[in-house]
Amino acid sequence: MNFQKKRTIAMLLAGGQGSRLHVLTRKTAKPAVPFGGKYRIIDFPLSNCVNSGIDTVGILTQYQPLELNEYIGNGQPWGLNKSRSCAQVLPPYERNDKKSGWYEGTANAIYKNIDFVDRFDPEYVVVLSGDHIYKMDYSAMVEYHIANKAACTIAVREVPLAEASRFGILNTNPDNSIYEFEEKPAKPKSTNASMGIYCFDWKVLRDALIADEADPNSSKDFGKNIIPNLLNAGFKMMAYRFDGYWKDVGTIDSLWEANMELLGKNPEFEIRGEKDKIYARNSALPSSYIDEDAKICGAFVAEGCEVYGTVKHSIISVGCTIGEGALVEDSVVMPGVVIEAGAIVRHAILGEDSRVCKNAVVGGAFAEGETKKISVTSKGAVVETVLLPGEMV
Repeated sequence: MNFQKKRTIAMLLAGGQGSRLHVLTRKTAKPAVPFGGKYRIIDFPLSNCVNSGIDTVGILTQYQPLELNEYIGNGQPWGLNKSRSCAQVLPPYERNDKKSGWYEGTANAIYKNIDFVDRFDPEYVVVLSGDHIYKMDYSAMVEYHIANKAACTIAVREVPLAEASRFGILNTNPDNSIYEFEEKPAKPKSTNASMGIYCFDWKVLRDALIADEADPNSSKDFGKNIIPNLLNAGFKMMAYRFDGYWKDVGTIDSLWEANMELLGKNPEFEIRGEKDKIYARNSALPSSYIDEDAKICGAFVAEGCEVYGTVKHSIISVGCTIGEGALVEDSVVMPGVVIEAGAIVRHAILGEDSRVCKNAVVGGAFAEGETKKISVTSKGAVVETVLLPGEMV
């Protein structure tokens, strides 16, 4: 590959285990989890890069990387396979210093790929997470970073005060310059939550990563170490405010909610249309067949499906079958799922290639205001009789 100097490149952290998604990430890395009928979670930050004019992306993988690596391939679905662009998968490896090859934290993951970044000699590096659902123009954030002559700019969004302790909180001056960073504070002073999206001057970040690696007491983490260290060293840091849709889909409930928020005439997150298009690897399946006795209301049905039953307010992913007399309601059905005749599925997430047998029941209905308990099946699971609300198999 002929390496060409780049003004800005992106480093996409996609190695998380996603343990809070339980059985859904037993065999799959969280960024590779299906979403929205025909996408994977990682499609969103990758598409944001393309739509922002960032054509060089390093993708740092670790946990269960095989499926994710195969999905990304050479970056062709996102237009990142051209002569002057790339989507480079960067798995952990053992360096000459004989230290463990595993990434030991978010900062350590970038540190171990300094050589990759240096090949492009960028002025700016955008650091992203591979497990959020949103559309964002990173180029606007980079220009904001440059205009404010910052060493680091962090994307922030307002969150309810009751939820602020779950996030890294940035306390800012009236001009949005950051004077304090608190990692998941018990008593937050503000509601400016870090989105885990950073823009750095590469020279500043490079030095900070090397210094952090030399600290034996460091957790090698951006939120716990790199950001506070730069603040303490007096570097100018800015908060970039983002008011669009953004969701961390790190839990069963949030993943289900984000899928449901795609539905309706005026969805909370608009994924349809050509504006800020989300790109994905094409499944190359035929058009879906909807039987004359089927009923579909307020749902997404992706290509390659056969629907003979009833689907209400649900996401039906590519290559699924809904049998005669079956009912799917308020559910997320991932690729390749078979729901046999007479089965009932409510308030559930069905993992890839799972099967709900004839007349089996998954989940249940809930009264208005009642807490919903999402039933979940793992990849390839089989439900023969009943899977109760909130149960996983």
